[in-house]
Amino acid sequence: MLRRLAGIAITGRHVNDLCTAIGAELAEQRDRATDDYVHHRRQPPPAAPAIAVVALDGGRVLTRAEGQGPGVHERHWKEDKVACLLSMTGATFTADPHPDPPRCFLDPPEVDKLVRELQAQQGPRLEGEDLPLLTELALGRQKVEADPSAAASAAADEPDRPWPPRRAEGARTCVATMQDCHGFGKMVAAEAYRRGFTEAARGAVLGDGSAWIWAQQEKWFAALTPITDFVHVLGYLYVTATACAATAGERWQLHVSWMTACWQGRVATVLADLQTRLEALGPYPGAAKPPPTDARAVLQRALTYLGNNQARMNYPEYRKQGLPVNSSPVESLIKEINYRVKGTEKFWNRPGGAEAILQIRAALLSNDDRLARFMKSRPGSPLRRYQRKKAG
Repeated sequence: MLRRLAGIAITGRHVNDLCTAIGAELAEQRDRATDDYVHHRRQPPPAAPAIAVVALDGGRVLTRAEGQGPGVHERHWKEDKVACLLSMTGATFTADPHPDPPRCFLDPPEVDKLVRELQAQQGPRLEGEDLPLLTELALGRQKVEADPSAAASAAADEPDRPWPPRRAEGARTCVATMQDCHGFGKMVAAEAYRRGFTEAARGAVLGDGSAWIWAQQEKWFAALTPITDFVHVLGYLYVTATACAATAGERWQLHVSWMTACWQGRVATVLADLQTRLEALGPYPGAAKPPPTDARAVLQRALTYLGNNQARMNYPEYRKQGLPVNSSPVESLIKEINYRVKGTEKFWNRPGGAEAILQIRAALLSNDDRLARFMKSRPGSPLRRYQRKKAG
């Protein structure tokens, strides 16, 4: 592509070497900035945005052992962690500006497609992780028909609606790494400080409900409001309705009832209904625990998820504060990163290969031209870093 589009004759191996070197340099620069932040060697932060939003999530990439010669050795899925930092603008309200669920959440084909895409994006599941896939449940294979009356009952989503908040100019910067959540949290905190997020009057940390996200929020972003992504809540409710329903119509009724209650902040009502349904099923007849597709297991998983995140699901109050309630920006960002790091027969050397390419991808996808500025500041040729020889 370089030869055809830019007239640059260069081998694939050379491109690989350049990406490895530049990605490692970007990682070094990031780690120095993080170390300066942690040890209070900080420059004064810039002006704070009106609304500071930090969305956190994790994906998976395929890795292999390094130094084993050609081929793939010790193939493993490893988690990468991604942060999307957004500056936004928007008003506050005395009453809930959007008390009814968005129209898209009341459109059966759209909801079914959304949940399937969400499950597909999570990648291969580990034991004890997430709900069963829709395709593993009996009703998951049934076609979902649109319900015009339900869609018509939703509030219209006019383009001039004052909520949700809108992105500011140059809103997005990104952080990505293969390090664990503790190292990742420090990196995101340093980037948030660099952008003035610590001085914002309003802000939120959005996550899918994973415990590690809230642990990092409490440690590094205690001043920002923790919010459980509503789309992940919807996914749990839709899969649970699928496991509990006997027909597609019943599934949809359950989904709309539970989803609307959560959107309006009535999470306790949904928890009580789920608990009643679980008790009505009685104990699992088998000697072992129920399989993941059994309605008892699905209900218990949803009860655990909603119960653990109930304190971060006060969506009417968040909307009154003018805050977003879904983590779609980071979900979209992960897709953009995955275009480069995931694919058929793509394996990254551990530990440096994936880390290097994540730095280049995150820099490219940030709205502050950091990759172009970094390339211009590299010593010597932008394609070959100058190395000072040691004397003697």
